[in-house]
Amino acid sequence: MNRTKIQIALAVSLAAAILLSACGPAATPQPTPDLNAFATQVAATVLAQVSKTAAAYTPPATPTAVPTVTPRESPTPEGTATPQASPTVAQCDNAQYVADVTIPDGTQMTPGQKFVKTWQLKNTGSCTWATGYTLVFAYGEKMNGKAVALTSDVLPGETAEVSVNLTAPSKAGNYFAAWRMANAKGYPFGQNVTVSIVVK
Repeated sequence: MNRTKIQIALAVSLAAAILLSACGPAATPQPTPDLNAFATQVAATVLAQVSKTAAAYTPPATPTAVPTVTPRESPTPEGTATPQASPTVAQCDNAQYVADVTIPDGTQMTPGQKFVKTWQLKNTGSCTWATGYTLVFAYGEKMNGKAVALTSDVLPGETAEVSVNLTAPSKAGNYFAAWRMANAKGYPFGQNVTVSIVVK
């Protein structure tokens, strides 16, 4: 057989096979895939993979704290004294309010009424209040008050009554003033003492 005859025989055989297959039983149609079922299956697979990965995950170990190294104190050379904290030096001039002796806050006065306001003070400093110490006006309504000099010494830790002569203002209203101790050089010190009245 020559080459042409072989090609013809193959072509006839192929055509016969095609015809025979066309005459055979019909192929069974494939069912249409359910997309919802497919999506559910994919989601289940992904969840299974995530769970597997999470179970296999090992968190990194907590780093071990680095121990703190405390520096060693250098020895004090012999004959050198270790410095000590100096004791607190008490303030020379200091005063603390103790009580109102007369005219409590809110006392009612008539216009122009004269009165004496007295406070009790404590010497909380380290210096004695001598006769050169005075009670001086600090701020507020002066009410015609004038600085008052002490008449006797007040030792540290002692209390003293200090008074000032005042006059209520002529107009109705609420009035307030603050006074303070001052040393012999005129420097004010300590807590303020106050007077507060109502003029009607």
